[in-house]
Amino acid sequence: MNKLLGLARVVARAGCWFGGAMVAAAALMIAVDVVARKLFSVSLGASSEVSGYVLAIGTSWALALALLDRAHVRIDSLYTVLPVRLCALLDMLALVSFMIFAAFTTWQGGKVLLNSIQVDAHSLTPLGTLLAIPQTLWVAGFVLFSAILLLLFVRAVMLLVRGRWEDVQRLIGPRTAQQELEEALHEQERYKAPQA
Repeated sequence: MNKLLGLARVVARAGCWFGGAMVAAAALMIAVDVVARKLFSVSLGASSEVSGYVLAIGTSWALALALLDRAHVRIDSLYTVLPVRLCALLDMLALVSFMIFAAFTTWQGGKVLLNSIQVDAHSLTPLGTLLAIPQTLWVAGFVLFSAILLLLFVRAVMLLVRGRWEDVQRLIGPRTAQQELEEALHEQERYKAPQA
């Protein structure tokens, strides 16, 4: 199970880098479009369309890595003072709720993609993008997100069965301020320049 989660992290990180590169390319395209309009009164005409696709694709792929890094926002005002077992059960409830949301989103995104393929949909813009191309990348991000949720759920159930409540929290619970501090200190040590 740990190997699968490690592989999932590698794929999610690659997807994040891909999404980030697309965002950077879209930002460059928008900058060129703005300069071209200002200086030459010419527009590329595709920057707003492409940036919309990039935002959707980048977001769907980033969800998986945010999940593995426990970076999704959760309100934890009471969480930090509750007993460990109750926190682990609340974490499972949150994970199941997330799974339902991800399954619904993936299902609906898949329906949109299949419909676009069936009708050979193209964007109504000068670019005339075959919509199945960006939608496939978009839905693939949701599929990865759903698959990782399922992996985490199976792993968390295995830990619960063994009574490893703290491990459940470390796997799927929100990061505490102490954990974030420890990670920041670890990163600082890792990138610290060698002393002369």
